[in-house]
Amino acid sequence: MVVGTGKIKFKLYGVNSLKEKRSIVKAIINRIKNQFNISIAEIDYNDSHLWAQIGFSIVGNDSRVVNSKLDKVFNLADDIRLAQISDTQMEIIHV
Repeated sequence: MVVGTGKIKFKLYGVNSLKEKRSIVKAIINRIKNQFNISIAEIDYNDSHLWAQIGFSIVGNDSRVVNSKLDKVFNLADDIRLAQISDTQMEIIHV
């Protein structure tokens, strides 16, 4: 079994409230979840107007396929353009 995990840190511009921020983060999460059917959630910077971080995981039996899907999630998050990506992290674990 191969588990791929990823983190994406976003910088948000023009956000004046946590409610506004959460609507942006929720839109990003829902779009990624609908496209890839993966486990994904906001994991950090919950009380910050300027920053957000999401984490996600993918399970498979081939590390190349998992790596490819992780890359596609990063690309989609960038293509959504609701927030600027400031950092990404990826890890592939063979269990």
